Amino acid sequence: MITLRELTKRYGETVAVDGLTLDVKGGLVTGFLGPNGAGKSTTMRMILGLDHPSGGEALIDGRPYASMRHPVREVGALLDAKALHPARSARGHLVAQARSNGIPLRRVDEVLEMVGLAKVARRSAGAFSLGMYQRLGVAGALLGDPRVLVFDEPVNGLDPDGVRWVRELVRSLAAEGRTVFLSSHLMSEMQLTADRLVIIGRGKLLADTPMADLLAGSSLSSVRVRTPDAADLRTLTGHLLKDGDVSVESPAADELVVKGRSAEQVGDLAHRLGLRLHELRTVSASLEQVYMELTARSVEYGTGDTVFGSTGTGLTRGAGA
Repeated sequence: MITLRELTKRYGETVAVDGLTLDVKGGLVTGFLGPNGAGKSTTMRMILGLDHPSGGEALIDGRPYASMRHPVREVGALLDAKALHPARSARGHLVAQARSNGIPLRRVDEVLEMVGLAKVARRSAGAFSLGMYQRLGVAGALLGDPRVLVFDEPVNGLDPDGVRWVRELVRSLAAEGRTVFLSSHLMSEMQLTADRLVIIGRGKLLADTPMADLLAGSSLSSVRVRTPDAADLRTLTGHLLKDGDVSVESPAADELVVKGRSAEQVGDLAHRLGLRLHELRTVSASLEQVYMELTARSVEYGTGDTVFGSTGTGLTRGAGA
């Protein structure tokens, strides 16, 4: 488990990470989200002992990373896939890591096979594509068979097959009871991968919640109701609008979109009124929609609203427009 307690990092007057307190537990893929400049990479660097906190602490299974005698065996990390000597081969890079942490060299060949780099293991890393660098970085993270894994943008540069491979890999690692802490800007992929989400903005914690709860609890989620009888639709609308915290729209003659009530609540009401329904389903907001709403006030490099005319030219309406 990764434990953060009032974790803070200042650079002069700038607060990059502001009192983060959370637990990243085993058996789950915990997604780590936030706008550019939110403090995600700084947080991960402090977890791994690369940056010293200005306040608070970051612990891995109750200990600081710097206190571990063989850290690669306990924590696997991928922060910068290109952080290696370009003249060194993929195998040579992993052999150096293995020897410095007392890991049998047979494990090097195992992880190279696991990430699909066995056939290019002796090629200089400088000739690798970004996707191959990422695969080598994942191999390094898995080298010590650690219980805790920290990945910063692991799918960057991967093709669709590689993205799916990373998704299946991290979910299988979590299924084994390992702690997986994963950052990404790909919202659709994070929605498919993560069990729990930690979202920060300007260094502060905005959300720490299961993925399902975040999406279900969003004001952007709705319930779609369809009935063959227009009179039934009007009756249902009238009863729903008796409560001021409910909004109802009718995009079609036989359809309602209800916000502020669950599908169960709408269904129970229709049953009490004796109304016939042909469809009743929850329309969940996407992670991208919820994320954009949640972080709207935390974006450091905002660009304003962009309007595209018939020529395709982007016209920005910012603060000065």
